[in-house]
Amino acid sequence: MNNTAKIVLVDDHVLLRNGLAALVTSLGYTILYECSNGRQLIEKLNKNNEPDLILMDINMPELDGFETTLWLKKNYPLINVLALSMYDNESSIIRMIKNGAKGYILKDTDPSELKQAISSVISKGFYYSDLVSGRLVRCIRDDEDDEHDNNKAMLGLNEKEIEFLKLAATEMTYKEIAQQMHLSPRTIDGYRDQLFQKLNVVSRVGLVLFAVKHGIVHCN
Repeated sequence: MNNTAKIVLVDDHVLLRNGLAALVTSLGYTILYECSNGRQLIEKLNKNNEPDLILMDINMPELDGFETTLWLKKNYPLINVLALSMYDNESSIIRMIKNGAKGYILKDTDPSELKQAISSVISKGFYYSDLVSGRLVRCIRDDEDDEHDNNKAMLGLNEKEIEFLKLAATEMTYKEIAQQMHLSPRTIDGYRDQLFQKLNVVSRVGLVLFAVKHGIVHCN
């Protein structure tokens, strides 16, 4: 584990951030600086002294975690982002992963998991958690798959299934997807369950990560 790594904290709750800073420091890492929102982070970033990892809250004023993570992906692609949030819903996880986060853990997680998450993101470039399993994360970050493997993985998907995957990557509910596709909710449930089996995933997050990996949908 690279305990000399430089970490930045981005969270608008000062007391929580101070406690997190103390915890991260106790793990042997260096806190480069702290920010209350994405706007402050952008102002402080320096290409001559980039952090190795940013612990990113989601719900913040001025520039939230979703927008900030996407901006980092475009402007500082080598900086790893680990989402640290109170939100455990699928839409938040999907959006953060699509925007470039390399892992996603909850604020009430045990310190030992935080330690493991930081170490894993820094050393491997991703973190396997209960929220986002290793198999699903690999769907979007495994750069070792060649084009042949990607095409092979796409075999067996029909046009309706691909359309469903594209819509599943939005914030629409399954009922809204059914309306958009002019199908019954029961038919949409059938597409979902069939794709779970075909793609060997167990959640909507898994469907979306597969779609991102294989170019069915594109990150913002």
